[in-house]
Amino acid sequence: MSSNDLPALGAGSPGANLPALRGHNAALVLGLLRAAGGEGVSRLELAAHTGLTPQAVSKITARLRSEGLAAEAGRRASTGGKPATVLRLVPAARHAVGLHLDRDELTAVLADLTGRAVDVRRAPLAFEAGAEQVLTAVEREVAALLTAAGGPRVLGVGVACPGPLDHTTGVLHRVTGAPRWDGFPLRDAVAARLGLPAVLDKDTNAAALGLDRARPDGTGSFGYLHLGTGLGAGLVLDGSLYRGPHTGAGEFGHQIVQLDGPRCDCGRQGCIEALCLASVAGGDLPGAARALGVGAANLVELLDIDQVLLGGRTVLEHPEPFLGGVARELAAQARTRGGGSGARPAVSVALAPGGAQVVADGAAELVLAPLFGARRPTLRPR
Repeated sequence: MSSNDLPALGAGSPGANLPALRGHNAALVLGLLRAAGGEGVSRLELAAHTGLTPQAVSKITARLRSEGLAAEAGRRASTGGKPATVLRLVPAARHAVGLHLDRDELTAVLADLTGRAVDVRRAPLAFEAGAEQVLTAVEREVAALLTAAGGPRVLGVGVACPGPLDHTTGVLHRVTGAPRWDGFPLRDAVAARLGLPAVLDKDTNAAALGLDRARPDGTGSFGYLHLGTGLGAGLVLDGSLYRGPHTGAGEFGHQIVQLDGPRCDCGRQGCIEALCLASVAGGDLPGAARALGVGAANLVELLDIDQVLLGGRTVLEHPEPFLGGVARELAAQARTRGGGSGARPAVSVALAPGGAQVVADGAAELVLAPLFGARRPTLRPR
């Protein structure tokens, strides 16, 4: 399977024994191999979980083995018949590069097929300086990353940066504080500069996708709130990343909560982003946490999500004030709903796993996710 043969996101979950869906079926099998981890999974189990015939599974796994993506992992003890051969994913067979273009820093990760970062590089970045400086920095850091890894086989590059942008066309819109990016085709420019397929998405969407793929069950809904040089959200609703039709969902920081509040870089007054950043700059961490918590409570009211995850450098530098402040606002929101028979406890809040590289890890997952299917499969106990 070449990098140009990646199955498209959005394919359905059931298996199908049709030649036209060969890529889709391979993604189903690869997804189960990834979910099985080092323990592996037998061909009969693959057939049972995908709905494919054993013959179809055998053909797919033979092709995956010939391409180095899968390998034998021993045999399972017999229960009366022939011992079953167990197959596993080969994590180092292919890699993906994930890039987080923050306003003042570039983070680049090299991830294996499990999504694990095998190397990380960071460098200063002036995002508002425009395309040429940013692309030069990207080219330099990716070259160093791949050279250090000995020239691995790379499927592509995932790029995550501030929005708004159009995920489908790979074009940036008028990024807050960086208007010169408006209309720039960043995805295609990165692909041309690096000679690799590229995918572009908002930083918060990339982080949410990576966090979703790392969850054990892959169900439910959560909001990822990222407070760093700006404020945004990534949304996973009913187990799927929600971008909106124009990748515009998650502009969380620009909801107005104080009509006469401080002016925001977006041009309006009283945005949560402006309130949070002004409070942080003034040393008022409780005030920043309260503003973030009010926004989180609004998000719960609007979307009925199950969990709030916090990330971004400002949160990571001061985790306790932000966790406590947001939790208090979510608890207050739950109390206003009363204690009737349909009442639910306050939505939980936690730090997002992954720390400072959660966005870059998610950017690599933008490339990896299509290889394993739109929905992450789970293996039922044998």
